[in-house]
Amino acid sequence: MTDDCQNIEIAARINQQINRGRQAMATLKGASQARVDEAVIALAWAIYQPENAEELARMGVENTGLGNVADKITKNTRKTFGTLRDLLRARTVGVIEDDPARGLVRYAKPVGVVAAICPSTNPAATPANKAMMAVKGANAVIIAASPAGFATTARYVELARGELAKAGFDPDLVQMLEPPVTKQATQALMELADLIVCTGSQDNVRRAYSSGTPAIGVGAGNVPVIVDDTADLDDAAVKICQSKAFDNSTSCSSENSVILLEENYDQAIAALSRAGGHLVPADKHDAVVDMLWQDGKLNRHLIAKDVGVLGEAFGLGELPAGTKYLMVEETGIGPAAPLSGEKLSLILTVYRARDFSHARDIVGDILNYQGLGHSCGIHTTTSDRAAVLAEQLDVVRVLVNQAHTFGNGGSFENALPFTLSMGCGTWAGNSISENLNYRHFINITHLVTTVAEDRPGEDELFGAYWEKYGR
Repeated sequence: MTDDCQNIEIAARINQQINRGRQAMATLKGASQARVDEAVIALAWAIYQPENAEELARMGVENTGLGNVADKITKNTRKTFGTLRDLLRARTVGVIEDDPARGLVRYAKPVGVVAAICPSTNPAATPANKAMMAVKGANAVIIAASPAGFATTARYVELARGELAKAGFDPDLVQMLEPPVTKQATQALMELADLIVCTGSQDNVRRAYSSGTPAIGVGAGNVPVIVDDTADLDDAAVKICQSKAFDNSTSCSSENSVILLEENYDQAIAALSRAGGHLVPADKHDAVVDMLWQDGKLNRHLIAKDVGVLGEAFGLGELPAGTKYLMVEETGIGPAAPLSGEKLSLILTVYRARDFSHARDIVGDILNYQGLGHSCGIHTTTSDRAAVLAEQLDVVRVLVNQAHTFGNGGSFENALPFTLSMGCGTWAGNSISENLNYRHFINITHLVTTVAEDRPGEDELFGAYWEKYGR
């Protein structure tokens, strides 16, 4: 079969799925918010149900070789629960705002059939998260799974479709690309859908943006965190360990570098070690780099693996009891210092800064190398320093005294929406500078009526300028 014939066949198959999605959407036309919310709850229950959460977690680790079962269970349930909380508090169908004083009524309407491109790091949680948000807007969704995570994603879709049917919904509200998973099929889906939401490789994100279809993509993570000289060192160390070690660092929000101030560097290292970090001897630095990167790419045999696997690969011998992750000291930043980039592994790069200003500069340099727009953090008791980072660095999120993995994508203790897709703004070539949420899955019609005239005088608008510069 020629490539052209094959592409035509792929497009025809995907068009059939798109049409089924549109037919499923038609069954929701005119549905109340309460009824649409029942569909969202069905999708959440399909992964939150304890036996399903565990099954999908085990499959995820077995299929991809990434992460660990216990943490994937937590991810499957915590992210789903938090997202469901957010979604059930929002209006996404019919009139969502009525402001008589401004003569404005806003109506929410679906965006259409959503193409959800999902990564191997979260083969169940991310598809569920996107499906819930899409259906919240009365849309249908077609999920493109990663090849490694296909079986896990397929199982979630099977469970989700079963829950939809049980609640009286058309199961075709949620579909997925059928095997084999190929770039051609994913590309065709992106070109034929009404909206693309892409999480995963930056290659996929670029293809989504160049597809001709409206797209939302996310940037690469590479989170640097400052622990300053005023911080509660033990509290910071525990949070960093919990976050860094969670699911073997599969999260793009996991801390990749920590910047410690000279004044309390040794005390901070001691606190990090007490909490579960192990400082790799300086003479093993090059061995870590040489093993973690093979031919310029992260070694797939080491990313998201247990810390014992890393210790053996790096020739560290038996690690101290309680070791959860490894710390490696570094001074360089950029291509010649790969430890300054994202590692997707239980390795935390450690930098020494002269003072807070120097630490801020290190964070800026790290982000300019990799992770621009994503996020950074600080552990401090001086709120002014957090404000400096927010004012001076090109990032969407600055977290203060928080475990990044549990705070960046939404938390029960901060105001960020729960999500598994973090927009990074134009700094990272993204169309959004916030956490992906339900607002990105609705179109809005504005009904506009006249109100009392709101026309200021010329002096009110130009007066100060005329007085200062003349007419």
